[in-house]
Order: sequence, then C-alpha cells, then structure tokens
Amino acid sequence: MQQILSKSVLLVAFACIGLTSLAQQRSIEFEEYDLKNGLHVILHEDHSTPIVAVTVMYHVGSKNENPERTGMAHFFEHLLFEGSENIGRGEFSRYVENAGGVLNANTTNDRTFYYEVLPSNQLELGLWLESERMLHAKVENEGIETQREVVKEEKRQRMDNQPYGNLLSETMSRVYNQHPYRWPVIGSMDHLNAANEADFIDFYKTFYVPNNAVLSISGDFDPKEIKKMIAQYFSGIPKGTPEVPRPTIVEPSKSQEVRDTILGKDQLPLVVQAYSIPAQGEPDFYAVDMLNQLLSGGESSRLNRAVVDEKQLALFCGAFSFPLEDPGVTLAFSMANMGVDPMQVEEAMNMEIEKVKNTLITEEELQKLKNQIESNFVSGNASVAGVAESLANYHMYLGDANLINTEVERYLKVTREDIMAAAKKYYGSENRVTLYFLFDEEAANESQN
Repeated sequence: MQQILSKSVLLVAFACIGLTSLAQQRSIEFEEYDLKNGLHVILHEDHSTPIVAVTVMYHVGSKNENPERTGMAHFFEHLLFEGSENIGRGEFSRYVENAGGVLNANTTNDRTFYYEVLPSNQLELGLWLESERMLHAKVENEGIETQREVVKEEKRQRMDNQPYGNLLSETMSRVYNQHPYRWPVIGSMDHLNAANEADFIDFYKTFYVPNNAVLSISGDFDPKEIKKMIAQYFSGIPKGTPEVPRPTIVEPSKSQEVRDTILGKDQLPLVVQAYSIPAQGEPDFYAVDMLNQLLSGGESSRLNRAVVDEKQLALFCGAFSFPLEDPGVTLAFSMANMGVDPMQVEEAMNMEIEKVKNTLITEEELQKLKNQIESNFVSGNASVAGVAESLANYHMYLGDANLINTEVERYLKVTREDIMAAAKKYYGSENRVTLYFLFDEEAANESQN
C-alpha cells in the first residue's frame, strides 16, 4: 500500500513539474499583417542578442510539381542563389558572409525555406536580398546548367553513395501510389535534364510570388523602422497570377499490406515498416506522434529495449513521424545484426506494436513523453531562426502562427487511451508497407562501376 501511495505522489509531483515548466515557458510575442500583394509578414521582436533572422517561406515543395518535371522545387532552392538583375552571379552568399552572417535554404515535400541570420545592423541587407530573389531572380540557361550539375552531385553524395540512401524514395513510392508524395524531393535527373528554360521561368512566375510566401523576421529590430523597410522592398512586387495551383489528390486507403525486397550494396539487412498517418495538425496526429516517441525516444524506448537490448536482434531500432501537410507517414526501422533473419526482426517489431494496441501504456511513460515534448518545444524555439521558421510553418500549414505558443497543449491533452486508439486505428497490417533492404553482390558491383 505504501508503495502504491509513493508512486501516486511521484506521479503528481512529475505532473506538477510539467505544468510549472509550461507555465514558465516564455510566450513568443509576434505581430502579423498582409501587404496588398498578398505577402504575409510575421515579426517577432527579441533584443536579447544583436542578431536578426530574415526568412522567406514559399508554399511550394515537391508535391506541387508536374509528374513529368519532378525535382523543380528543390532545383529552385539552388537556382535562386544564382543572383538577380542587381546581384551578380555568385555574389548572393558573398554579401551575407562579408556582413558577418550566415545563410541557407531547404526544401521539403510541402515548402521551400530561405534564411539569412545577420548582425541586426545588417537587417536591411537581408530584406534587399530576399526582395531581389522574389522580384527578379536570374532564371536563365547559364545558371540552370550550373545548378543541374550541382544537383546531380548532391544526389550522388546524399543518395547514391550513402548507406541505404534509397530508403526514403523506395518507401514513399510504395506508401503513395497516386499522391505526389510518391516521388523524392530531389526528383528525377531525367526530368530536370528534359526541362527547358521556359519550364523554369514558368515555375518561378507561378510559385515564387508574394501571395505564395511568408516573410518571417525574428530578432533585434525596431518595429516602426522594419515596417518601413518591408514596405520599401516588398510592397512594389506584383502579386502573382494566376492562382497558385494546389494538388487535390487524396491517396486511397490500403486494403492489404504491401511487401517488397530491395537489393543493394549495403551489407546488413534493414527492415523498414511504414504506416499511413494523419496530416500534421489533425487531432489524431498528436497521439500518433507520441506513440512514435514511446517506441523510439531514446535508449529506454520500447523498440530499442526489446529488439536491441533484450533480444539482441538488431544494432538499432526506432520509429518517427514524418509530418506532412497532407496525410503523412510513420517510418519504423531496424538494422539487423549480422546473421539474423530479418523476419525475426520484423516479428519483434510487430510484437511491440501489438502490446501498445492491447495494453495501456503506464502513467510514468505518459508523463515522460509529455516532459520530453515540452523540452523539445522549448529547445526548438531557442534561436531567432528557429522562431522565425516555426511562426512561418504554423501560419502556412495550419493558418495559425500562435500555435507556436499553444500546440504543446494539444500534446499534453493526449491520454493513454488516445495512444492505444491511435495504435489500433493506424498501425494495422493492412495499413503497412514492409520492406527488406538486403545485400546483393551484383548490385554492389554495379554501384562501384
């Protein structure tokens, strides 16, 4: 009886710690408004350090591409550093680096994100650069040919020459049969080679327009001055026409498990299981995401403890949510130990899934998950660039930038029963893709030639 009381006291204490940390979490204040050309502006003022992040997120990713011209969004991530009418080729990065700043960009299935982090006295430089990118970037054959080679080399380094570099592309092409998530973000090199200058110009004029973008700025600035500068650099950029196209394809539900074997050069067998899950922001997404953290969050996670430590079937094992604007995917994976039959690994992974379907997780596990989630929210917004990106993401995907302050509450409301229900609803065999990545000597020899 004393043991039960002690455990209850500990749970209450942990819950109080979680609520206290949430209450003490710094609320992120921001202001947002629209320019007449449709550009959405979000401003977060933070004078803790003399730096500022100038970011632009365009609502275009690989899912917006023509199926015969895949890879365009990622290609433009590179191409739009080529310069503009007022910025010479190769000078874009030099401007930022000479000002003591850093810059980069990334592309996903759903959006493209550009950013500069600069000393705050160089704020205007960042605004000018991003307005040039949006207004009249150099989309011409010389830059296109240069970036074709850059993208080919990136594919060789990140996919062709990396262990299991084809994991994501092979998996997504089986999870999705109709939706444009079925092709990789980097796209097809044949499609990019076939694209001509007119194809690239059309893509630029369609998607890289103010009414398809969010200008999100975080850091050390004066609100009155920055609004004047934003008007100066962005208000004269014409609104894009016609209306920005959005894919409307709904991926049909699966009726039975998809199984396949992928032969390649990697020595150790890899078991991958993928489950279709709700889109980011949907009510069930939060229970699914917490389930994946239960299965894979650290060395004490259920998959790691059972498959790696206890049964010693694998070198590592885990699962993670792949949150997307349209319904996404959970990826569970396990690299088998040498000589272990992948079927044994798969069975051990399935056993852990079945346990969550049939038995409620413990109160201790649930509280640990919630503590981890709160910590992740705090650390994710610890930099000015992180805050700017989060604000833009929440506005673009979910139409509510204030979710930067409130989304954590959606996780904290998830119950043990919710997690069990999500496991039963989304982690059935009929909703699963199971792939074995196995070594093949012929494939290994081909990769070396």
